[in-house]
Amino acid sequence: MPDRVPAGVPPETCAAPRDAVESRVRRGMAARRAERAGEALRHMKAAAALAREHDDPVALARALHGRANVERDLGRLDVALRLYHEAVPLCRRGDDPLALAHTVRHLGDVLRETGDLREAERCYAEALALYRAHPAPRALDFANAVRPMAILRETLGERDEARALWREARDLYRKARVEAGVAESSARLGRLG
Repeated sequence: MPDRVPAGVPPETCAAPRDAVESRVRRGMAARRAERAGEALRHMKAAAALAREHDDPVALARALHGRANVERDLGRLDVALRLYHEAVPLCRRGDDPLALAHTVRHLGDVLRETGDLREAERCYAEALALYRAHPAPRALDFANAVRPMAILRETLGERDEARALWREARDLYRKARVEAGVAESSARLGRLG
């Protein structure tokens, strides 16, 4: 990147394309955390446009995933579903199985929220298989993939499977030092008996 950006030129256009997309995604994520949905959406849309312009499927998958998260926050599940569906095959073209697992899990979450439990189950099963096959997944990400499968099993009345998953989620949340996850898992286990 040049030392000085020419006046009127957005800094991200002077960076390498993937860096520019990542910069926009990071700004979008920061805005999302600060509950500035409009700003987050603008950054994610700009990131996707940059990725499309530079024909970078990996960066595009990341931008689409980020935008889908914001759309989901806004309750626009139909838009989020479309974006996750577009992002998943792009992730499959990349070489990051954990990025694929994370995106597939989020697709599963929206499918579950819209009532498509069988498709959600397929997504969760794939995400969990990817996490289980990885030599060192982050405990929190892994726990966040086990949790929705446990919820799904509970919803489907599969109590034994749900209990086993809630125990696994609790152990992973404990490892990640996320007390809210440990508490939720314990409470769910208590209700399941």
